[in-house]
Amino acid sequence: MTHEAGPQVPHNGEKLTCALFPRTFRATVEAVLHKRKDPFGPGRPDSLPPPPALQGVPMLRGIDVSSHQSSSYDTDGLSFVFVKATEGGSYVNPKLSAQTERAREAGLVVGFYHFLWPGDLTAQAEYFVSETPGRRGDILAVDWETTGEGTRASDAEKDAFLRKVKELRPEHRVILYCNRDFWLNVDTTSYAGDGLWIADYVTAGEPRIEATWRFHQYTDDPVDTDLADFPDRAALAEWAGGA
Repeated sequence: MTHEAGPQVPHNGEKLTCALFPRTFRATVEAVLHKRKDPFGPGRPDSLPPPPALQGVPMLRGIDVSSHQSSSYDTDGLSFVFVKATEGGSYVNPKLSAQTERAREAGLVVGFYHFLWPGDLTAQAEYFVSETPGRRGDILAVDWETTGEGTRASDAEKDAFLRKVKELRPEHRVILYCNRDFWLNVDTTSYAGDGLWIADYVTAGEPRIEATWRFHQYTDDPVDTDLADFPDRAALAEWAGGA
């Protein structure tokens, strides 16, 4: 995810013991802890790999885009796209319309996200829905992470935003995006609206959390890439439209 402008005890007892060590050392230690065969992963391909099948259940591949990406992004092999819509109370992605149209032309399930700032949550929710297309079956998400100023919305503010967006758009699925550190060390309510979209850059489809998740962002190379825990696009579309 992108924006424009102390350790705590996690929910399930996990502790980020390697957080202060260099990345290569941390990867090696985590490989031992989590029994990964290759701590540095495979070589980086020029194109995105196909989605894995976990326990015989295929997963869907998608990406999320913002003004940093082209409006003519590659949709080959994708089932869904999340497009950044808004941030705070004044920013709108200048490529919102074009990036949305690109996804719709490819027949993809479309989602939109708002980068949350601390402050007036009702105003931010109203701003988000006012600038976001309202087609049934579109998914709405809040992007909860540290802002460019080093601040963050509180846990209560995150919950309030999710609930307000759901109140304003009850026919839409409203979900939470956050990274693993936020989920384990910042969040205290485990409230994710209609579903959790977790960012954890590990093996695709295997985020290191115990909570049930709907989407997993597993890499940002060459673009933010996600898996959806649905057997096929029709199942994802049915879920998205069944709010």
